[in-house]
Amino acid sequence: MSIDNRGYSQNVVQANRDASTSSLGVQLGRYCISRDLPAQEIADYFDVSKMTVYRWFDGTRIPREKHKDKIMEMLVLGGIDVEF
Repeated sequence: MSIDNRGYSQNVVQANRDASTSSLGVQLGRYCISRDLPAQEIADYFDVSKMTVYRWFDGTRIPREKHKDKIMEMLVLGGIDVEF
């Protein structure tokens, strides 16, 4: 049985699971996928493209320094222990 992850493809979900949590983008991805937060809303919040968000989620792109504080704030407010 597959889990509905609010439009996230199984490829995105699996890539996020396989990625190292040493990246804040991967941690953000696990948070967003588990809470059904749409990638487009995340992209709008950070003023980046949806493709950039997917690349953060799978660890192929590291969020820029200017996004670090907002990502950490989002994770901490969501009750996530940030691995950094």
